[in-house]
Amino acid sequence: QVQLVESGGGSVQAGGSLRLSCVASGYTGKNYYMAWFRQGPGKEREGVAAIARDGTTTYTDSVKGRFTISKDGAKQTIDLQMNSLKPDDTAMYFCAARRIGMFILPTESDMHYWGKGTLVTISS
Repeated sequence: QVQLVESGGGSVQAGGSLRLSCVASGYTGKNYYMAWFRQGPGKEREGVAAIARDGTTTYTDSVKGRFTISKDGAKQTIDLQMNSLKPDDTAMYFCAARRIGMFILPTESDMHYWGKGTLVTISS
């Protein structure tokens, strides 16, 4: 049984930074492919960043160079450092896990476990 809980969301001005954290229960980092998704108002849920068992990372084009995903297997956490935030980054951010590894950024249906989300609001 895997449970994921996100934290770190909040409201910041454009250009600011936030660091999101996902704490996994019943999870061992080496056994799962992890990802951060987001869903803005009126938009579909999209993959933002993912990190594989071996540490390989992938990002959606809109966040490349600004966001960094990382994991700590010992602490069972997956973080998303978000810099140079833009109003378009406003969304509910979700942590997700997949039982089998992947080689590309996943879609929502690829994931098996989900957190309930943490809200990120960026003002201009």
